Amino acid sequence: MTQPQPPLPLAPALVAAFAPGGTLRASINLGNPILANKDAATGEPVGVSIELAREFARRLGVAIELVVFEKAAASVDAVKNEKADIGFFAIDPARSDGLLFTAPYVLIEGSYLVREDSALTDNAQVDGAGQRISVGSGSAYDLFLTRELRQAEVVRLQGAAAAMAALRSGQVEVAAGIRQMLEAEARREAGVRVLPGRFMVIQQAMGTPASRGAEAQALLAAFVEEMKASGFVADALARHGIEGAIVAPAA
Repeated sequence: MTQPQPPLPLAPALVAAFAPGGTLRASINLGNPILANKDAATGEPVGVSIELAREFARRLGVAIELVVFEKAAASVDAVKNEKADIGFFAIDPARSDGLLFTAPYVLIEGSYLVREDSALTDNAQVDGAGQRISVGSGSAYDLFLTRELRQAEVVRLQGAAAAMAALRSGQVEVAAGIRQMLEAEARREAGVRVLPGRFMVIQQAMGTPASRGAEAQALLAAFVEEMKASGFVADALARHGIEGAIVAPAA
């Protein structure tokens, strides 16, 4: 891994745009274990998004505060409402109002989970009359499927665990989610399987409130590009044992 270069001095106004109170508040979503988790020993948040947040705060020369949420929608709202200064979310048109995004730093697959006895064998078969698909409310795949599905019904529940439980209980025919989480559920207990392939690619990016301005967005975007090019993101994924997610290509 090539070490990131030391940061150039930043204008005080630009630092203040990200940390008006002198501390960078980073919104962290624990609902996506590809990016963030709790350390089993300490209970503290760990993962690639936490490492990016800490490195960005170091670049700014300010302290870091992690503002932790269990769901993506709450994490997004915190940044939109300026309860946090940066966040880590999937890029989606439904989230564009009030937020400025970078290019993605990680790509993740969205897939479907069905019961073993389901007649479904292909992603294209899922959007059919009478099919109910459970999703974590406000997730990237909820937003995507709400736009794209024409016949199937989206059933919104409080988080990925509830969405997968709804499939096992027969409340729905399909559960949508991050492929790695669905595969883990299939390994946990027999009775369900993941359909081959994917129905979407989730583009995980950094974002900041739109009020912070174009110059702040440009700085954050340049930071993300450097973190990809230097190997920082790939190294963090490997260190936390994340499989399946890939570093996004250069913007």
